[in-house]
Order: sequence, then structure tokens, then C-alpha cells
Amino acid sequence: MMRLFIRWAACFALGLAVALLVLLGLMFCGQFDLIKGLQLTGQPLAQLSLVLLPEAFWERLTGLANATQNRDVPSFLSLCTALGQIGLLLAAGFLRRWYVR
Repeated sequence: MMRLFIRWAACFALGLAVALLVLLGLMFCGQFDLIKGLQLTGQPLAQLSLVLLPEAFWERLTGLANATQNRDVPSFLSLCTALGQIGLLLAAGFLRRWYVR
């Protein structure tokens, strides 16, 4: 069981690294419309976490009073969520490719 967890964590770390490299490549090439589309895929989960987690959590995390009403917090959170989703998809592919026979 522990071996599976370590494999999954390694694949997820690799998936996140690849997702960040893709994001940097898109930024370098000026494909900001694609980045905006990527950000929109993470928006539902980001909004859900803003609603479900308490206000005190967001204030302590960001250091901003009334952090959920600040428009930068949901924007950054949706981008991070989208990158996490891409990382999970890549991790599932890597795990299947390398470890599941």
C-alpha cells in the first residue's frame, strides 16, 4: 500500500512539474487566451472551496481582511486548481503507463 502511495505521489509531482512547464511555455508564447481557458476549468472547484471553507481560514492564509471578496484570491485559486487538475490527469497517465500492467 505504501509503495502505491509513493508511486502516486511521484507521478503527481511529475505531473505538476509538467503542468507548470506548459503554463510557462504558454506565457512565453503569449497564449493568454489558452491560459484564461485553463483558468476557467478550475473556477468551479475554486468557488466551492471559497464557499465551504471558513472566512477565518482565507484571512489567515492570505493575510487579507475579507479575502473571499478580493477578486485576486479567487482568480489565483482557480489557476492553482486548474494546474492541480492537469497534474492529476498527467499523474494518472504516468501511473498507468509505468506501473500498471
